[in-house]
Amino acid sequence: MNGRIIRALIQKDIMVFFSNQFFALITGLALVAYAGIYFAMPSSVDETIEMAVFAPALPTVLADSLGDEGVVLKNFESKQALETAVTDNDYAVGVVIPESLNQALASGEQGQIDLYFSPDFPEELKQAYVIFFEEIGYNLSGQRLNIEVHEEILGVDRAGNQIPQRDKMLPLFAVLILTMETLGLASLISSEIEAGTLQALLVTPMRMEGLFVAKGTVGVGLAFIQSLLLMAVTGGLNQQPLLIIIALLLGSLLVTGLGFLIASVAKDLMSVMSWGIPIILVLAIPAIGLLLPGLTTDWIKAVPSYYLIDTVYGAAALGLGWADVGGNLLPLAAFSLAFMGLGIVVLRRKFQ
Repeated sequence: MNGRIIRALIQKDIMVFFSNQFFALITGLALVAYAGIYFAMPSSVDETIEMAVFAPALPTVLADSLGDEGVVLKNFESKQALETAVTDNDYAVGVVIPESLNQALASGEQGQIDLYFSPDFPEELKQAYVIFFEEIGYNLSGQRLNIEVHEEILGVDRAGNQIPQRDKMLPLFAVLILTMETLGLASLISSEIEAGTLQALLVTPMRMEGLFVAKGTVGVGLAFIQSLLLMAVTGGLNQQPLLIIIALLLGSLLVTGLGFLIASVAKDLMSVMSWGIPIILVLAIPAIGLLLPGLTTDWIKAVPSYYLIDTVYGAAALGLGWADVGGNLLPLAAFSLAFMGLGIVVLRRKFQ
């Protein structure tokens, strides 16, 4: 392979890529937009629940019990004001505690607490609040339910240390940055094929191997540098930087192979988009699973980007190390090499 020719081809491809106004604009806007969205989102999670309450004589024990459960009470001067606030969705739940409650509990009689729910409150959660206040009522009256509950948290207990949504979205942003470069590379190659540029290059001393080295270097380099820049700007490299860098490099190799595959079947920008957008959506599914837990099951591990997203999220957001998520690098490398090899084979057949 002629190194001088390969360097010249790489320089030419980079210039052509950024001379395409569409991809040049999208590349810059995506980086700025994703970073902007990240910093605009809350950096912490509020684990308290605000509840409207009207209680002329609020039992101290009840206030303490609710406070221990992370419930912040907002006192209202009248029952009507509380009902208005809940109806207007200012508060999801309101509770009215009459003055007679203390007396009823002291005399062993049955007291009454009125619960009000906003119009949009989930139906399936209403009974949970009813049971919650019934349990508090038992405790206030000196009684206890005749059952013993053993609590056990499976996995990591994140009470008081919840992961902000923006940190859950960071792997999704990284994948979107990577896949956007897939479309750019595929568009570049397909346009050169249709124009006959690549066939003309192969008439020169440029060999097929050198051509793929040049195209692969451009694809991997652009995708890797931009995803790395996003992670660096947002603080995603503060923990386990080497692990994240290797994962992003393998992810760049993966999307470059996909770019070769798309270029082998696409003829213009529109066909690149029609093939590329479904691929982007599939690759984004594991990241969406982080935002909506329970949406996916074990089948998600068949999606190559799962191993990239799990590694980036585990290392950047959870502080996990090589022993915890380093095992993802092997299947990620296998997928990346497989798609890169397949892309080269299919694209080479098109040249011939």
